[in-house]
Amino acid sequence: MNIVYDPKSAPAENLLSPEANKAAELAAATAAAPGVLTVDLDAIVANWRKLEKTAVPAECAGVVKADAYGCGIGPVTRALSNAGCKTFFVATLDEARAVRAISSSATIYVLDGFFQNTGDAFAQINCQPVIGDLYELAEWDVFCRRTRWEGGAAIHIDTGMNRLGLTIAEAQGIVPRITAGDHGITLVLSHLACGETLNHPLNAKQVATFREIASLFSGVPASLAASSGIYLGAQFQFDMVRPGAALYGVNPTPEADNPLQPVVDLKARIVQIRNVEKGDSVGYGATWSARRPTKIAVVAAGYADGYFRAGGSSDGTRGAEVVIADKRCPVVGRISMDLLAVDITDLPANAARRGHMATLIGEGITVDELGHHFGTIGYEVLTSLGSRYARIYKGGDAITVTPPPADEASATQTSA
Repeated sequence: MNIVYDPKSAPAENLLSPEANKAAELAAATAAAPGVLTVDLDAIVANWRKLEKTAVPAECAGVVKADAYGCGIGPVTRALSNAGCKTFFVATLDEARAVRAISSSATIYVLDGFFQNTGDAFAQINCQPVIGDLYELAEWDVFCRRTRWEGGAAIHIDTGMNRLGLTIAEAQGIVPRITAGDHGITLVLSHLACGETLNHPLNAKQVATFREIASLFSGVPASLAASSGIYLGAQFQFDMVRPGAALYGVNPTPEADNPLQPVVDLKARIVQIRNVEKGDSVGYGATWSARRPTKIAVVAAGYADGYFRAGGSSDGTRGAEVVIADKRCPVVGRISMDLLAVDITDLPANAARRGHMATLIGEGITVDELGHHFGTIGYEVLTSLGSRYARIYKGGDAITVTPPPADEASATQTSA
């Protein structure tokens, strides 16, 4: 069910302002949710534009694989496409279909490549495989000859990551097809293994290798840099850059301040306030015990929601923090599947109550900080965010609320 608020069609007797109606609709849509994940589409667009400006004159594509790093492939693709992004990278054909449903004209590259039985699907939605193996290339050529498909493909060359891509010798071996014309190669690319480390020696080795091999693919655009590689300098940017995580607020320069805007805000509901006596423990395994009479807020988020178990604390180890009533408060004890506990003893009386929200990401807590507490990186934090949160997409004048899937039978989606 969709409810759309249009102030021009509102009845004259409606005494609420458009802002009040919007607030009421948002409150109704999120009232039953244990948490709310807000994705700022304007921030994503601002990040893309900053990255585009940094890489000029290279084209700035958008990587929207893994459901746009957990932020929603549909809304993100639409926002980037409206902002002028013309090329998108995904991992799978299903993701390519999602992008094509938004943009009929975008160039779409599928990073996981081509399989013998997938040619018709590539042709049907007019997307291009990123080919990283000679057998794969041969299968692609057979499909193109059989169907006379001329959609083109990218060639991935391994310059030192040893994950995907033709070897240098294999890449040199297909150079003659470039001079023969009608080769069907629309992009040649590689990927940095250590782009986030400014002075890592492998960066210099990879860029030199890629420059040499790309020069042999005369007239074919080249791409090396993803998010962090963009900030290694112009020599890494070539004809196209492919930012992914940086679009979503992950710091592409971990050795320096983040040049990009935060994108997500995550809040979860307090379900109970309880008092713990000095010496009593909290949570599974009794790993954390109170050193004083302690007030605990139990919050409706856990590892099933992407708040990793590693974010908990013990008597000897400090864990992650959340923000309640504008103050950082420490997580105590182990993270459960659906719940976490927070020490709110130092908050003013009645500052936190049942039903209030705790901020898990936002208000100064970044996805990178949370990744540090989880023993991982911001990429994994974003892509692990669970499906039980209501989602608010905001951008420009539009706000869309998507309730959690479990509530789909009775849920309301609101656009304003």
